[in-house]
Amino acid sequence: MSSGGASASALQRLVEQLKLEAGWMLTVSQAAAELQQYCMQNACKDALLVGVPAGSNPFREPRSCALL
Repeated sequence: MSSGGASASALQRLVEQLKLEAGWMLTVSQAAAELQQYCMQNACKDALLVGVPAGSNPFREPRSCALL
């Protein structure tokens, strides 16, 4: 009989935890709106959108030696 009481207690704690977590969840539309706003605010810093300055591009082609 004590195992049933422990199980019920564990389930009750689980339900309380899930209730707390449900309060933190965002709706999909709200999360999408926040993501869109973040992207629009940071678009000017996005290297894929504005490009990388030639002097600071670590992926540029290496220069050949002018002496050879």
